[in-house]
Amino acid sequence: MRTHIAIALVILLFAAGLLASCAPTRVEMDYGTSHKLQMVNQIANPDAGKDLKPVEGMDGQTSGVVMTKHRKEFEKQEKQQAPIFNINNTSGK
Repeated sequence: MRTHIAIALVILLFAAGLLASCAPTRVEMDYGTSHKLQMVNQIANPDAGKDLKPVEGMDGQTSGVVMTKHRKEFEKQEKQQAPIFNINNTSGK
């Protein structure tokens, strides 16, 4: 009789352990929340999509020059050789 109770107790404890391991932790429940909040907080004007007025400020030619300079910053640049300083005294004095 005692062995049946012990076996039932072990089975209940094992089942409780399995159920407890299935519950999401606080970290799992909040996973990605900080990233989502950061993205929302970066929006300067949430109503910008509702404004149908044209954007003003720069003419097309100036905007083109700015965009060309911006794109050139991302092009692969050649590595420049670092300057070599000779600190040995080779003059013989």
